[in-house]
Amino acid sequence: MNTMKYLFILLSMLSAQFLLAQSNTTYKAHAEGWLVSFDEAKQLSDKTGKPIMANFTGSDWCGWCKKLKREVFDKEEFKKWASENVILLELDFPRRHKIPREFAQQNASLQRAFKVRGYPSIWLFDLADNSSDGDIRINAYGKTGYVRGGPSEFISTANKIIANGK
Repeated sequence: MNTMKYLFILLSMLSAQFLLAQSNTTYKAHAEGWLVSFDEAKQLSDKTGKPIMANFTGSDWCGWCKKLKREVFDKEEFKKWASENVILLELDFPRRHKIPREFAQQNASLQRAFKVRGYPSIWLFDLADNSSDGDIRINAYGKTGYVRGGPSEFISTANKIIANGK
């Protein structure tokens, strides 16, 4: 999918980012190397030129999400590829435990913006905030979900999405 998307991050997203910056929470992603703050992922993406890989997940209830984490995200092959190619962002929607309100608001905003309907949904995209009104322009490369075949197949799928998106 090689479509350009313009997403306008609502005031709630901007206030959520402000709250995230002010927060003293120790909330972390469920997998090593993943960020939970959109603002932090954006800053790293801007600095490195790498696209963001956002994992919309239900970490404590979604079987396919758990399987993807176990079979792909926890493997050294994926970790090495990710560190060289993308900025990892976990956007969690748990049912059995609560995440800090600021992150829940951020995740819900991004879920609406990307029109996520099922889990796992992994979106690859890059960002620019060069508009005069402060809106963030998102160039969505495409998305995937669970991919059979372990890290190699997942990485191959992600590389195709990135190549088609650029």
